[in-house]
Amino acid sequence: MTLTRLLPSLRSSIPDPLNADLWPEYTSATTTDVVVAGVSLLRLVDICQSPCIHTAAAVVPGTHGRPSTLERATAIVTTITEIAVTATGTLCISVDARFDTVRPLLSELRLIGRASVAHTTSAALVLADSNRDAPAVLEVLTGGLPADIRVGDLLAVPCRGELALRHISRSHAVPEQNTELATAAV
Repeated sequence: MTLTRLLPSLRSSIPDPLNADLWPEYTSATTTDVVVAGVSLLRLVDICQSPCIHTAAAVVPGTHGRPSTLERATAIVTTITEIAVTATGTLCISVDARFDTVRPLLSELRLIGRASVAHTTSAALVLADSNRDAPAVLEVLTGGLPADIRVGDLLAVPCRGELALRHISRSHAVPEQNTELATAAV
């Protein structure tokens, strides 16, 4: 257990620690941001919108930060789009990224954009397109997110491998062509 978990008020002055072996090369945390290979993920969202990704060399496991010459890793930034509370009191969180085709390391999921001093709580990350009465739970996050999370908050998470935006984005789907219009134009 980390000091910022025991005393969440410390998050406003020291960042939550991250596991350097799971993030891309040269990743560091601040109280409100994650910086990957010199690129602020908050600034990346300002430029690219959410969801967005940043890919760099992966870290060789067990080396506490030495970049791999062969492997890649990706940092994903996504926005919370919906929060619901189940009858048992579990928070169900939907985000604007598709996580059904990738395997993010959700143990490293972290709030960026603001420093929360609320205690952490368990939450279920659900697929946004699932049934509201019986949502498809991607994973239950045990004590990893502050209890005061809200719609619009940004979350950053690492993922092994090199991803393209099309792997996580709903808005980058290839539209179907209207065959009637195409044949009429000929």
